[in-house]
Amino acid sequence: MTEHLYNKYVKNMTLEEKIAQLLQLAAPFYDEPGDHSEITGPMEELGIQSETVRNAGSVLGVAGAAKMMAVQKAHLANNRLGIPLLFMADIVHGFKTIFPIPLAIGSSWNPELAKQSAEIAAREAAVSGLHVTFAPMVDLIRDPRWGRVMESTGEDPYLNGVFAKAFVQGFQGDDLAGDTSRVAACVKHFAAYGAAEGGRDYNTVDLSERQLREYYLPAYKKALDAGAEMVMTSFNIVDGVPATGNRKLLRDLLRREWGFEGVIISDWASIKEMVAHGAAEDDKEAAFKAIRAGVDIDMMTTSYLHHLPELVDEGLVHEAWIDEAVLRILRLKEKLGLFDNPMRGADPVREKEIVYSAEHRQAARKLAEKSSVLLKNEGVLPLRAEQRVALIGPFADSGDILGWWSWTGSKETAVKLSDAMRAVTGNPDHIVVAGGSGIDSITEAQKEEALTAAAGADVIVLAVGESSHMSGEGGSRTNIQLPDAQLELIRLMKGLGKPVAIVLFNGRPLDLHGVYDQAEAVLEAWFPGSEGGAALADLLYGKVNPSGRLTMSFPYSVGQVPVYYNSFSTGRPKPAVEDENRYVSKYLDSPNDPLLPFGYGLSYTTFAYEGLMLSSDTMKEDQPIEVKVIVTNTGNTAGTETVQLYVRDISGEVVRPVKELKDFRQIELAPGESAEVVFCMEEKQLRYHHSDLSLSSDRGLFHVYVGSNSRDVLTAGFRLLK
Repeated sequence: MTEHLYNKYVKNMTLEEKIAQLLQLAAPFYDEPGDHSEITGPMEELGIQSETVRNAGSVLGVAGAAKMMAVQKAHLANNRLGIPLLFMADIVHGFKTIFPIPLAIGSSWNPELAKQSAEIAAREAAVSGLHVTFAPMVDLIRDPRWGRVMESTGEDPYLNGVFAKAFVQGFQGDDLAGDTSRVAACVKHFAAYGAAEGGRDYNTVDLSERQLREYYLPAYKKALDAGAEMVMTSFNIVDGVPATGNRKLLRDLLRREWGFEGVIISDWASIKEMVAHGAAEDDKEAAFKAIRAGVDIDMMTTSYLHHLPELVDEGLVHEAWIDEAVLRILRLKEKLGLFDNPMRGADPVREKEIVYSAEHRQAARKLAEKSSVLLKNEGVLPLRAEQRVALIGPFADSGDILGWWSWTGSKETAVKLSDAMRAVTGNPDHIVVAGGSGIDSITEAQKEEALTAAAGADVIVLAVGESSHMSGEGGSRTNIQLPDAQLELIRLMKGLGKPVAIVLFNGRPLDLHGVYDQAEAVLEAWFPGSEGGAALADLLYGKVNPSGRLTMSFPYSVGQVPVYYNSFSTGRPKPAVEDENRYVSKYLDSPNDPLLPFGYGLSYTTFAYEGLMLSSDTMKEDQPIEVKVIVTNTGNTAGTETVQLYVRDISGEVVRPVKELKDFRQIELAPGESAEVVFCMEEKQLRYHHSDLSLSSDRGLFHVYVGSNSRDVLTAGFRLLK
């Protein structure tokens, strides 16, 4: 497949030209498309010559069809062999039309909508000139202190894998070369970036290989099985070795064991960062370890550029390693059709029609509706059009609802909650809006404004949360409560004795002390995207029934962190009924369980589960069993229920989690309607990595749990026979 690329390009390239193909430069290097005869600005700072820019293989962060086409045209005019550039960017949850953050998308439990969101993001990115997106991020997450939990879909390896597959299929489609409305997907961050100690970004990761394979690797594998063309290395160490220089992780596991033949790219400057890790004496050694490990593209350092030539001269680096990397990059360019059509899908005219279109915004609105999670409701919601509502808080009239990874999105055009609520009620005079506080400050004037706004209200809606800068990359926090200023605002409004509904905007699960206990209703909006205000207004007024379910547990206290549903029991588990026994695994000052468990979410109706039955009390490798349950809508409103199936292996060769999600179904039921939900369970779903890292199941007793979340379940059991 690559012989013609080798013969036409690689064998005719100088070593310097090959190494330049491995270099990724950021947009500022191409601010003025041309021959780059002047060495100034970022080129001068990095020690890059104009010749290198002419031969570079890829660009990070150039957006806009006209700009991309100008850069590509100038590049091809100056590149000796006419090799086109690859244009890449972080299109994490939307290009211009911003969808809810991935953690919210996970809360939809709807992989089809996730796939659609990626397809739309790809369509907008491709017509604007991009070829590769640095998404999906599939890191397993268990620590809400880490700001980048907002990029993942949750704490469960199975569910993360379902969404990883959906995102890749949405971005790439079935024919990258023929379908110019798609982009190549880059799964990240390989591997186990989400296990950073203390929830501190870029920090140490220390896992056994069994833990790595059992919990952290499955979602990456699902993304690659779905065809992801690229893998990005993580910033952290894996088994003591930085991922970017980790031969065991990249060459042995990713390439040889999994058979991945695509491109491996470093995260921003992570090759050079091996020096700071203490894994390389200098940039030269870092370059040696990265190319030896199999990293093809050096993102935004000159480690390869400045040191690979001498490493080849010294015989430490085989030029064949460089040839392999160049071929993988050229093969991706060919898959994208760039040799035949260097401008690919870029089209300034169609860009204006497609990007941020009404159709795309409607899809974003629907996903925001499905992603929001009703955490509490004591009869306050839905609101009624005739009620007088005081909408108060820093997010009442804010466009900062897109989230950290929305670099091409517009806060100015995002639908604000205040505007949407006025439109939905049909009685805009019934909505009084006040700031009440800033994100982390409150003044006496703001308090008075809030009290005045609330004076004539029947219901107070508080729009509070984190600013987008409080989560995302580099957004780690030890205090994951709302800022004190907003907690003071909530107390002030609670003191008026009126019903309070809180809408939360945030990029992570929060410690909800001072929120959950102070309000009659709490709606988790996350960062809901461009159409967030419209979706939330529909939810608040009951035009849409909330159906989101958490995919990451909300801690009772940050002191419990990490707290997650699929934990181990320990030898001294805390009893279900509290007693005076001190010598069990518990806290003296806090419950063990999270405030809100994985899978949790309320609706404006209620659902009852009954009649859990198994088709057999035994299972064999070639004889699956059926799990059946009857679910009834016992309320007065049509609603969507996410029926969740969990399993526990009672006796494993190594200890097994107290519950593991194995499957789920979403059903829509009218008031009073019942449905039988049937799951088919197979032996392969019971396999896990044993102490010798082999993947198999154990004979013995298994418990099956079916319910509306990981806590509230019906239970049955069976035996696996072998």
